[in-house]
Amino acid sequence: MSSITLENVVVDFPLYGMEPSFRTDLIGRAVGGLLQRTGQRGNRVVVRALDRVSLQLRHGDLLGLVGHNGAGKSTLLRVLAGIYEPSHGRCTIDGRVSPLFLTAPGLDLDETGYENIITCGRYLGMSRGEIKSKIGEIDAFAELGQYLALPVRTYSAGMVVRLGFAIATAIDPEILLLDEGLGAGDARFADRARARVEALIARSNIMVLASHSNELIRQMCNRAVLLDHGQIVADGAPDEVLECYRELQNAPQPPAAEAAVGAEPVGDLGIGPAVVGPAAV
Repeated sequence: MSSITLENVVVDFPLYGMEPSFRTDLIGRAVGGLLQRTGQRGNRVVVRALDRVSLQLRHGDLLGLVGHNGAGKSTLLRVLAGIYEPSHGRCTIDGRVSPLFLTAPGLDLDETGYENIITCGRYLGMSRGEIKSKIGEIDAFAELGQYLALPVRTYSAGMVVRLGFAIATAIDPEILLLDEGLGAGDARFADRARARVEALIARSNIMVLASHSNELIRQMCNRAVLLDHGQIVADGAPDEVLECYRELQNAPQPPAAEAAVGAEPVGDLGIGPAVVGPAAV
């Protein structure tokens, strides 16, 4: 049975190349996370993208991630996908994870459509046998005909999207991770694409969707969490969580948040041009 358990997960992104220029609270708004000093001597400055996130998902959970830009939705998706390793805490996943943040990962413009079906399918975690069994379905859905035998560089932009979408949604996921940016091509293709995504979700045991669309969250999810500056501030039925989000958006803006326990706020250091490094392990 598929499951996801997050226990006090923290994700920190180190900042490099700092020099005084901006106040801490301005940087906090710019990147969406809390700027902190960490380390024994307080000589390491990080953006805390996720702050002590605990969450349990079980078979049948269709979870929507709600929150402002920079709230931590994409970071959480990438932790679940194994792209980011928690700086602290634990992420335990039972089941095959299928992340669909972009269509056609591994797409090679010099390979044919058929060759890319194999390559992209492997990137998505399918076995060669699974991919071959789905070539006919992908061919029928993409409606590219003889173009599948030609290099992808000969395709129009819309044809590339259709091929990538057809491949990405051919998987049989146990745990499905979706971003609302998953494209579906032109208007004529949109209705078929929407139905295909709904069928994909129906085949999954657990789904996690990051979206700014309230309607999409209500339509696709049976549970939602609200993230604010890397913390879960609400968890429940989609309508209840979306109402909390509306209230949060309409509330007066508080002063800059205090640092989490065990980390010291940077204070008025001010930050100049800085580079955000990969999550610390």
